[in-house]
Amino acid sequence: MALTPDLLAELEILNLFNLNTTQAGIKIHHTASPNAISAAQRLYDKGIISQSDGGYLTDRGVETAEHVQQLVSLLQANR
Repeated sequence: MALTPDLLAELEILNLFNLNTTQAGIKIHHTASPNAISAAQRLYDKGIISQSDGGYLTDRGVETAEHVQQLVSLLQANR
């Protein structure tokens, strides 16, 4: 499985979420890069975030973002 630009953009969006609280969402503004806007739409279509422009993580999204953020943490551990 290749890490395509679309997949990397989705991972970047998921890495933005604060997993310490369910009260903090994100907003992808219309001035964001087209890649970020498209990534948010795809995450919404997959049922991972609550709004097409960000919002909150769904239950599935929390689990997904936890995996993404753990992976990023592991890969950056020896920097």
